Amino acid sequence: MSDKSELIDQLRIEPGSRYADTRRLSWVRGLMIMLPVLLAAALYWWLLWPQTVRVQVAHPQITEISSMASRASVLDASGYVVAKRLATVSSKVTGKITEVLVEEGMAVQLGQVLARLDDAIDQAQLELALAQLRSAQSSLGETEVSLQDARRSLRRQVELRTRNLTSEADADAAQTAVDSLLARLQAQRDDINVSQRNVDLRMRMLDELIIRAPFDGVVVAKAAQPGEMVSPISAGGGFTRTGICTIVDMDSLEIEVDVNEAYIQRISAAQPATAVLDAYPDWDIPAQVIAIVPTADRQKATVRVRVALLEKDNRVLPDMGVKVRFLDQQQSLLVTDAVQTKTAMLIPVKALFRESGGHFVFVVDDGILERRAVQQGELRRDQAVITAGLSANESIVADLSGVELTAGQRVTIIGEKS
Repeated sequence: MSDKSELIDQLRIEPGSRYADTRRLSWVRGLMIMLPVLLAAALYWWLLWPQTVRVQVAHPQITEISSMASRASVLDASGYVVAKRLATVSSKVTGKITEVLVEEGMAVQLGQVLARLDDAIDQAQLELALAQLRSAQSSLGETEVSLQDARRSLRRQVELRTRNLTSEADADAAQTAVDSLLARLQAQRDDINVSQRNVDLRMRMLDELIIRAPFDGVVVAKAAQPGEMVSPISAGGGFTRTGICTIVDMDSLEIEVDVNEAYIQRISAAQPATAVLDAYPDWDIPAQVIAIVPTADRQKATVRVRVALLEKDNRVLPDMGVKVRFLDQQQSLLVTDAVQTKTAMLIPVKALFRESGGHFVFVVDDGILERRAVQQGELRRDQAVITAGLSANESIVADLSGVELTAGQRVTIIGEKS
């Protein structure tokens, strides 16, 4: 009986224990419900919350720029940049191109190899000319040996003739043999000279199959490829090229403008001017009139004027559009009115970005990015002149390449670009 009571006591559930199990089960259920919500919140924060970006900053540097706005303009005209030294390089002979060693934009020097033509036939002709030269030289050696033997025979005949031991005819025959060999020797020397000139000619023709640069310059057009035919004359609409490439001497760039003949009296040689390229409207280039071409175009009623660029720059390219302001020559003599200077900011070019037709930078203010519109002036290699929008005490992002930034984004400064 006691055993049965003990078994019944073991099966009895205490009220407190039942409540504890219910609370534990509720806590586990709540955790399983909250876990997806916490994971979604973490994922949202990771993907959409703004991330801090490490950037390098730079401070704008104060610089001075010159302006000729105070100098009066007597005439404005439009024209183009032209190269006075430009050449489409071709070969002197017709041949097939085997190698082209240049590309557009490549700088070349005087005498640099640009291309090569097929020289198989010319090499064979050169070998033939060399063989003919060696044959002529061998014949000359044989004749010289015969001449020495003939002279010995002549001496013997002369001695015998003095002692009346031989006839006069034999002595004359020996003399004739010497004279004949001398004539043959001279003819063979002439043949050697002709053969040598033939060799030189073949070598010259072989050298002409190598196309070289006629002057220092830059390749602006590549007109032929290996395997094509090239000829110094037009092939009448065939597939033969008339040039390998076009080279421009960048130091010979100048401006040509057409001036209405009614206003040509306002321009004179050596007159100062200012040129503004259409590609760089904020860059004033000092210029000067070279000459007025002494002829007029009756159809357009214009006179061509040549203008020199007083400053050389790699940004000036052939066929660029340009506007020229011809300045008052009398006023230009006044130094006080000639040039005005004003201050501007100088920043790295990589700090600028263009958007919606304007130029912008990112200013760093207390670790927050501010998108600032600026006015860009001229470019100076890897720096840009900013005429408005910045001050020297501000910090800007120095390099925007390879990063995506937005206004209001928080950044961490890792250094300053000098």
